[in-house]
Amino acid sequence: MSSLPITSAFNDGYIAGLYESFLRDPASVDSSWRQFFAVAQSIADGAATASRPADAAYLRKVAGAAGLIQAIRQYGHLDVQLDPLGSPPLSAAELKPEFHGITNADLETIPGAALGFADDATAADAVARLRRTYSATIGFEVEHIEEEAEREWFRRVIEGGEMRRALGADEKKAVLRRLTEVDGLERFLGFAYQGYKRFSIEGTDALVPMLDGAIDGAARAGAREVVIGMAHRGRINVLTHVLDKPVAAIFEDFEGKHASTSTPNDTGDVKYHLGARTVRKLTTGESVHVVLLPNPSHLEMVNPVVEGVARALQQSRSAETEPDASRDEASVLPVLVHGDAAFPGEGIVAETFNLSALRGYRTGGTLHIISNNQVGFTTDPRDGRSTYYASDLAKGFEVPIVHVNGDDAEACVASVWLGLAYRARFGKDFLIDLVGYRRHGHNETDEPAFTQPLLYAAIRSHPTPREVWAARLVREGLLSDDEVKALDAQVHAAFDRVLTQVKAAPAPTENGNGHHAAAPDLASIETSVRADRLRGVNDRLLAWPSDFKPLPKLAKLLERRRAALGDAGGIDWGHAEALALGSLLMQGVSVRLTGQDSERGTFSHRQAVLHDYERGTAYAPLQHIPGAEGRFEVYNSPLSEMAVLAFEYGYSVASPQTLVMWEAQYGDFANVAQPIIDQFIASDRAKWGQDSGVVLLLPHGYEGGGPEHSSARLERFLQLAAENNLRVAYPSTPAQYFHVLRRQALASDRRPLVLMQPKSLLRLPQAASHLSELSSGAFKPVIDDATASQASELVRRMVLCTGKLYYDLAASAEKNQSIALVRVEELYPWPHEAIARVIDRYPALEEVVWAQEEPKNMGAWSFVAPRLRAAVGNTLPIRYIGRPERASPAEGYATSHTEQQTKIVADALALSDAAHAAGAARG
Repeated sequence: MSSLPITSAFNDGYIAGLYESFLRDPASVDSSWRQFFAVAQSIADGAATASRPADAAYLRKVAGAAGLIQAIRQYGHLDVQLDPLGSPPLSAAELKPEFHGITNADLETIPGAALGFADDATAADAVARLRRTYSATIGFEVEHIEEEAEREWFRRVIEGGEMRRALGADEKKAVLRRLTEVDGLERFLGFAYQGYKRFSIEGTDALVPMLDGAIDGAARAGAREVVIGMAHRGRINVLTHVLDKPVAAIFEDFEGKHASTSTPNDTGDVKYHLGARTVRKLTTGESVHVVLLPNPSHLEMVNPVVEGVARALQQSRSAETEPDASRDEASVLPVLVHGDAAFPGEGIVAETFNLSALRGYRTGGTLHIISNNQVGFTTDPRDGRSTYYASDLAKGFEVPIVHVNGDDAEACVASVWLGLAYRARFGKDFLIDLVGYRRHGHNETDEPAFTQPLLYAAIRSHPTPREVWAARLVREGLLSDDEVKALDAQVHAAFDRVLTQVKAAPAPTENGNGHHAAAPDLASIETSVRADRLRGVNDRLLAWPSDFKPLPKLAKLLERRRAALGDAGGIDWGHAEALALGSLLMQGVSVRLTGQDSERGTFSHRQAVLHDYERGTAYAPLQHIPGAEGRFEVYNSPLSEMAVLAFEYGYSVASPQTLVMWEAQYGDFANVAQPIIDQFIASDRAKWGQDSGVVLLLPHGYEGGGPEHSSARLERFLQLAAENNLRVAYPSTPAQYFHVLRRQALASDRRPLVLMQPKSLLRLPQAASHLSELSSGAFKPVIDDATASQASELVRRMVLCTGKLYYDLAASAEKNQSIALVRVEELYPWPHEAIARVIDRYPALEEVVWAQEEPKNMGAWSFVAPRLRAAVGNTLPIRYIGRPERASPAEGYATSHTEQQTKIVADALALSDAAHAAGAARG
């Protein structure tokens, strides 16, 4: 087969390179070029007709036409009129024939078949048709997708007429009614409640019919749940028209007639942060549950929460114990509504996209909609992003993107249909850039003309989306002007009637959904497990298939866990955790554990997933316990804290029957997830009546690791603790860890658990536990270290501490009868009664000490001091022993660290002069 005529025709290096790739492997080039090269090759081989000789000039024209067609597919969106306010499209030189070395006249001379378009007589016909497809009402960006099968699918659907674009007459009228309701509510609220913030939807009104289409389409495709996340703009309208929140309830919020909280800790939230649930019933008989999750003002933070909720709902539809076998991705559709400034600006957006294809986090595709106002508060796009489109970030994750004009309701709804079809076919994310505007300022009390005078002059003179759509229907003869006006008047009258009723009604006085701040009775939960049952679980955890070959070194280490259940004891941290999780699985409690390197554990203590050292296959013993009714899943997370913790929080909210744990590689890495901790984990119940039982495992302890690997910032969690919103513990033994995990999983009152986790204690022999400590007893909020031989009347100093420091102190105080070491294992809820009982046990006490490794302005001291004084009373002095106030949590030099630790231990065990004097005075 000769290639010389073709290669000589291509003076463009790019095309020549593509052709050389085609000759080596036709499948290596895109299908459009493959079709062209095949036709061109047949011409070069003499297959051309007599009227079409195989000359180089003609082949250059064909190549130019092929380049133009590819450019239309790739850059046609730049010719679409996307801005409702009339800003002209950017266009691109690549969309002109001259850029490719040809003219419109040349296109008339090329048969459509030469370019793979058998239905088009000439290349000119093909080009004209593609322009009508790619540069009309919807801007398509799909050519950046790596998978050719996906690009081919889009071309077939978009170009071949498979994409449904047109609405029927009744559907158009239904959209007008929806837009009238949406616009009518905003205008009515603006009139009735002037000066109130509502963050109106006006300018992107089409969002509501788009969400309608998403819910309807998802239900018809088999979904039974739709989970939506969005920020405050347009939320009141979405609550009303998508989530079926009664209009009366909306008006009551503005009137201040919301139900009074029944308990002090129900602080509530502003109206444009609230969530809601509803059930939508389709005319075809299907029903779908729709939930809009509550969201704080921290933009985009709800995104991974939505994904976690969706994943949990997909999983919970089956009782299968295999994590992936039971998940039905089609059953739940996640929908995320973004802001045009926040989408490229907030890093959590990229973090959430990065989760979308990962086995531990995928949800089968999310429908993303950017509600594009073309301004961020007062910031113009040129100052808010470094890309042309607000949506360009998604290209890095190969997400298909379509851009639509917010005034073209038909194109907006059609884009949703396309997105749902793509998700159903490929199970991946899809993004719609809804280009509109913001009719008012950032809120209704703001004056936008201060900073965008020209933009807002254009907005003030522009008709609303409802008016634009109504005018179109009038032009099409579907409705008259009078009918449009009558519909608007009807909607307004309905709102007016409801407002009259609301104003006449008294405010409700009681909220029956309040959560009480009283501490739950966690001590009554049975957390011990029979010894024989634990031995059975242990045996299964140390068994694997006969052909599976774990690393011999690891197998030897794991085998020690068999002996650890004997009389000599020796259950270490990872072993106790495995027994706790295994016993929970036997009780029907599912377990999900994720985090950075969590399968093995940062410090190699867990080994939840074993690897065959010859074949590389993996085996998780906790997934293969005979008789287990719970499901176990463990995943190494991406190197992200904020999105991953938010995901696990969402999973926990939606799956109360699952113990959900997130582990930080080091405790201070939780800093990066602080918005999730502050806005969701600590305050969700008070703001939204929402509960989570997520567990945070945060390695903590001062061992010379430096400022960034020592402190999990215990002080921050204690500062957030109030009204029984959290549980904060620092267990010092594997048995305590065993019991607190089981207590958390079995508690009916669900609140997050924050655990300071050890590093040096993971395998410390002195910290090891005995089987009897797991098969009996329970979690102890306070542990008094007094021995039977220690006379309580000899104790003059009590040293209270947490976690690892106890073992440093115990090594030096072993034979000192005058010192009592007391471990405070649970810091919140503060164990006042237990500490008071311990203090009363020692009648000769002269001094109480709080000892900690952290600096004085960090750790537990600031939280503990007033509470400890309440337990001790006013007679005994209370001293602080620890590092002085510091800007950095820990030393970076090993010698400095050692000096500090030694001083803390020595000071904690030495009775102060003040205590000597107090003792003498009392004596």
